Amino acid sequence: MEFLTLIQQLRKQTEKRNFDQTFDLIINLKDFDVRKESLNTSLELPVIPEKKKICAFLENPSSNVDHVITKADVEKLDLKQVKALGNQYDFFIASAKLMPTIAAKFGKVLGVMGKMPDPKIGSVIMQETEDNIKRTVEKLSKTLKIKAKEPSVKLAIGKESMKDEDLAKNASAVYDVIINSLSKREANVRSIMLKFTMGKPVKIKPGQANIVKDK
Repeated sequence: MEFLTLIQQLRKQTEKRNFDQTFDLIINLKDFDVRKESLNTSLELPVIPEKKKICAFLENPSSNVDHVITKADVEKLDLKQVKALGNQYDFFIASAKLMPTIAAKFGKVLGVMGKMPDPKIGSVIMQETEDNIKRTVEKLSKTLKIKAKEPSVKLAIGKESMKDEDLAKNASAVYDVIINSLSKREANVRSIMLKFTMGKPVKIKPGQANIVKDK
């Protein structure tokens, strides 16, 4: 059974609401000890669900991000203010020149929140130009971070207003990345569920979720 078929089934049984519901993929794990094993990765979704809110630590202002914290502003911010910003924005990007200061002042807060600018996902800009900032924002708009803090992963990977085919592409891409990150692959999966915010989930048995590749 493919994700597309399951999404179509889910769509039929989900009551329409007066808001654009989030489409969630839930993967429940087994034989996975979060104290001994790690599931911490990211991917670029095939289809962007919604615009990400991005805050930037930059030397100069930029119209390519939602909010800029300049070098002078960094000196004025306290940890409480940074935590509040962390709750408002999906990603933080930073000029590489400011990273030592950011890490020293805000590393503990942003690190715990999973919002620290990270060169692994391209959110640290080596050369601060408008073109580089724009490319970084476009990349992060597609990026989904995956981290298991318990033997279950719940990820918002789309919106109800998206096409079924696009939701299926995102579900397949995320599922594939998670499976390939687990030590026992599908043997680590107890169950898979798809659901909209206010709807009942459709449950999938491991092995039924055939990967839907881009054509």
